This record gives sequence, structure tokens and C-alpha cells, in this order.
Amino acid sequence: MLRVQRRERKLTLDELADRLGISTPTVRKILEGSPGVAIGSYFEAARILGVPLFDPDPDRFAVTASRTAEIDALLPKRIRTRQHEIDDNF
Repeated sequence: MLRVQRRERKLTLDELADRLGISTPTVRKILEGSPGVAIGSYFEAARILGVPLFDPDPDRFAVTASRTAEIDALLPKRIRTRQHEIDDNF
């Protein structure tokens, strides 16, 4: 959702990094969902980009996820994010 909002607001990675007060590589990690980034950076990015993290309507996230998938499908293959299969069989 953060990646989609950044594109819709037409912010470059450098502009978002300046507004967040962090480096551009860290912004890339945030947009990729890296667990190595401080949670506060995620919250601040969500606030700046206008992405609600705590929405009382659970269906809203399903709609947003569907919309994000549709947008990703339109992107060229070299730009699309890879789907990682998570092995959660303990």
C-alpha cells in the first residue's frame, strides 16, 4: 500500500527519504517490506503517504490489496515484485 500511495502522490524515493529523514536505501527497504527497518519508520511513512494502518473496517484492506494486485499486474515483469512463498510449516 505504501508503494502504491508513493506512486499516486508522484513522490520520488529521494523526496520521500527527505520527508522521512532517512536514506533512500532505507526507503527502498520500507517499500519492499524488509523486517530490518525500525517499525517507527513504517509508521511515519504511512502517515506521510496517508495510508491508514488501523482501520476499523477490515474489508477496506481487502479492497486495497486487490487494487494493488491489479496495478502490479499492469507493470512490466522486470518491475513487478516477486511473490515469495512463505514456508510456515513448523
